[in-house]
Amino acid sequence: MEIIASDTDPSLARMLDTYEHPAILVTPQYQILASNDLYRAQFGEIDTGESPAHCYRVSHNYDRPCDEAGEDCPLASATRSGQRERVLHIHQTPRGEEHVDVEMLPIFDDSGELVFFVELLKPVPLTGAGSNRQPMVGSSPAFNRMLELITRVAPTTAAVLLLGESGTGKELAARTLHQSSQRSGKALVTLECAGLSESLFESELFGHVKGAFTGANYTRQGLAEAADGGTLFLDEIGDIPYPLQVKLLRLIETGTYRPVGSSQVRKTDFRLVCATHQNLEQMVDAGQFRQDLYYRINVFPVHMPSLAQRRADLAQLARAILQTLDSEKAYHLTESAMSLLKAHSYRGNIRELRNILSRAVVLANTNVIDPAVIRQCLAISEANPQPASNLTLKAMEEHYLRRLMQEHDDDKEKVAAIAGISVRSLYRKLQEANDARGGI
Repeated sequence: MEIIASDTDPSLARMLDTYEHPAILVTPQYQILASNDLYRAQFGEIDTGESPAHCYRVSHNYDRPCDEAGEDCPLASATRSGQRERVLHIHQTPRGEEHVDVEMLPIFDDSGELVFFVELLKPVPLTGAGSNRQPMVGSSPAFNRMLELITRVAPTTAAVLLLGESGTGKELAARTLHQSSQRSGKALVTLECAGLSESLFESELFGHVKGAFTGANYTRQGLAEAADGGTLFLDEIGDIPYPLQVKLLRLIETGTYRPVGSSQVRKTDFRLVCATHQNLEQMVDAGQFRQDLYYRINVFPVHMPSLAQRRADLAQLARAILQTLDSEKAYHLTESAMSLLKAHSYRGNIRELRNILSRAVVLANTNVIDPAVIRQCLAISEANPQPASNLTLKAMEEHYLRRLMQEHDDDKEKVAAIAGISVRSLYRKLQEANDARGGI
């Protein structure tokens, strides 16, 4: 325990040791009086060069309180309400800027006068599991609002519905939700609902027994069983065939299901996270999505901001993406190259940015990516012939995937990474396209 102000009651300072998170003791005038060991281990020693040390300077290097600097201030909010308040902040740490979930607890004396605050600081995990995963990064107001909602709901059991345009990072958000939940020790199981037929969807989700249908040569575990104890992520849930929505609703409400071809009822227990780029309310009104299922999955909606809404994050995103594309070779974007990226309009959001940078890594002769490389990357899609505008979405998708396969010498892992889908989904989409063409 470090006591910064000599006139602080030692019993109040020792109180900080009872908290399981980094904590500081603060006065209503923003002065830091004490910190616990967990705080110093996470954020370092408090600089007492300024007398007294203020929370807004230590955490943000501001010269005035957060609310006067344009941010939400939990101390000011707790002063007004007299209750605990929470907010997501970006703090200065020995490792650089980090997101921190700040909770402010007011402390009153026997007469009911507000005398102190305990400020709890909980670091927010932003990176996906595994070194090859793209991290979830950003610091723009739109990103912070989204992340604050994820931080609040993650420890609960509430079903989460991730809404937003394609390519905004809904899968990364689902992974962050899982890793921040009490089920993080179990599996995060993803089912990509787009493009699945009724029979394939049912087999994927519920599994099947040997002989259940032609080609069922073995018993297969379903994803509902694989997600037991963990999290089930249903991506593009708006594409689930209407006749199967009632079976999904039964699974969610009762935790029971039957594998295809089996009469045995099985049980599973998972946390549900869903995502869609479609307007489910309009689909309900049009009779394309069950109302009861909609309200069952829409317990806690989180809107994922488009890249246009968080353009200030583009430089951070670009650096993070380049690191995941090649962690051994440190690629560097020149300022002029970054300016070109910032001026580009991203209809495909973060996924489109990743595609551009994937091309840049291939085309760059060194680890320095200059404007000439970025111009070439941006011109590739314009130079390639585009499918006719009257084609269906599925036909346009087939055209896109076949072009990528041709450009990358049928390297399915690379094509799947560029397209932002799993290798398994790529195989399925290509097979469906072949079947539609009669095996050609």
